[in-house]
Amino acid sequence: MATDTGSLTDVAGIRLGHYERVNRNWRTGTTVVLADQPVTAGVEVRGGGPGTREIDALSPMNLVEQIDAVCLTGGSAFGLRSADGVVDELADRGRGFRVGPEDHQVVPVVPAAVIFDLGRGGHFRHHPDADFGRRAANKASLTERRRGSIGAGAGAIAGGLAGGVGMASARIQLADESGELNEVTVAALCVVNARGSLINPSTGRPWEAHPAIKAPTSHDRNVLLEHLDNVTPASLNTTIGVVATDVRLDRAEATRLAMSTHDGLSRSIRPVHTLADGDTMFSMATGAITLSANDRAIALSNLSALAADLTALACVDAIVHATPTSNVPSYTSLCPSALR
Repeated sequence: MATDTGSLTDVAGIRLGHYERVNRNWRTGTTVVLADQPVTAGVEVRGGGPGTREIDALSPMNLVEQIDAVCLTGGSAFGLRSADGVVDELADRGRGFRVGPEDHQVVPVVPAAVIFDLGRGGHFRHHPDADFGRRAANKASLTERRRGSIGAGAGAIAGGLAGGVGMASARIQLADESGELNEVTVAALCVVNARGSLINPSTGRPWEAHPAIKAPTSHDRNVLLEHLDNVTPASLNTTIGVVATDVRLDRAEATRLAMSTHDGLSRSIRPVHTLADGDTMFSMATGAITLSANDRAIALSNLSALAADLTALACVDAIVHATPTSNVPSYTSLCPSALR
């Protein structure tokens, strides 16, 4: 599929790493978003069944100013162990919140969120652990652009179709501190494992447009709708992700940016934020570009609006690139005529 909607790594200094295990008894994985330098971060949780770690540290009222990585993973609460591997890897590199005079005296703060994918590979207790997190961190690259049923999205299901990892990025002109227009980059990554559907049943297309998708034939649409009509929604779900930018934000502004991404989730997934979903979105701001103090509120509003757009597109990107399994079809396997 030739259409590339962009990558989280389009934001300079953001690395992305995936590790998954997919075979007869496994279908799960971990995704790590690693920053080259500490970044300001925020988080917003709106689902009724979240599984998270260290998100309190991101509150503007608390001590830690910046983080080095975010861990997204399968495995439900068990999968939170994968963050241990990311923490250990960062500590070995001397990265983290400094708590003493020596280089090794650091405590890495790695916020994490999980999706529910237990049993989807055939064995309920096969889930990510610390080794998954360390492997994903070690694979983190500035050039990673893969998406679909990889990393934390390896076992994802979205509204009865195969889910996965999706990404999108864009640039916007905003005035910097000197008053000159500067090209700001914003990017989103979503791990889509939703209870709700991303497909509009009246058209057979996703609720939000994707450049790789056109209207399917009536035959393919009927095949798709017949499948969706016979799907029993998974009882436990979640969509998680990260939006990143190269703008300098304080922690309150980063939190507002994370909040805006949920507008994108609500546009692309219907229903969303249910009691059975643990929808959690992080933001990361590298601080390479300082916005002008003049009309800053308007600039931040434009940044947030773009983040919402990209989150919606990233969610659709996940199901467009997902791989079908023996018992869960993908959108494109049921609707091949929808591909441009």
